[in-house]
Amino acid sequence: MASFFHHADEGWVLNVHLTPNASRDEITGTENHGNKSGRLKVKVRAVPEKGKANQALCRLLAKYFKLPKSSLEVISGHKSRTKRVLIRGASEDFEKKLGQILKGLRT
Repeated sequence: MASFFHHADEGWVLNVHLTPNASRDEITGTENHGNKSGRLKVKVRAVPEKGKANQALCRLLAKYFKLPKSSLEVISGHKSRTKRVLIRGASEDFEKKLGQILKGLRT
């Protein structure tokens, strides 16, 4: 199974499929595309204008992973539904925590 996250020099990178204009802000699961990287599926209420959906994505992930909002940054896909989010300053055991947190999500 392809993973939707990996460790990089600056921190952890999450591959995300974002759906703006949703009825609620939520992480809905994961998706995989064969041997390619998987993606974390996220919905936000914000509209995709002037970076509002990207900001909502970072706020939601920060709250979900109990990290400061300033530690998350969209590093690619600013105007696309497919994004890469960098998480800086996560603890050494973030991968373990990430796996535990996401076990309950549907795929």
